[in-house]
Amino acid sequence: MLSLNRTTPFDDRFLTLVAELNADLRSRYGAQQAQFDPHNTLPADARAIVALDGETPVGCGCYKVLDEADQVEVKRMYVRPDWRRMGVAAQILTELEAWAREDGYSFARLELADKQPEAMVLYQKSGYKRIANYGPYVNIAESICMEKAISPYR
Repeated sequence: MLSLNRTTPFDDRFLTLVAELNADLRSRYGAQQAQFDPHNTLPADARAIVALDGETPVGCGCYKVLDEADQVEVKRMYVRPDWRRMGVAAQILTELEAWAREDGYSFARLELADKQPEAMVLYQKSGYKRIANYGPYVNIAESICMEKAISPYR
């Protein structure tokens, strides 16, 4: 039975999954991944989700607050290969959006790069729309930025 656990970016289960995510991204982008690494750091107040099958971590995601007062950025979304195509990522994303809404935020933004077609499908199915590249991604041609209103009042 899958459970979603709200936690911090210091949770060992989260950190293990993020290490796997980093390896996956390096396999896709090679040395090019180094240009994205500085943007993947998380502040201490980031909100993290770990999906568990019993006690086994199978997926994760988190959000951090952007400079804009009503926006968060979804980060570090990852599901272990054996658990893909089972709706785990969609559940994590939905829980992150709910948490951000509870914390008073109205919009969720995210960035992915062009060699992640499965992530693009997830975000489009979840209601995210492509926007102009923002912040540190403005001059990165491989970046794809997306946004979704998560507040029912927007």
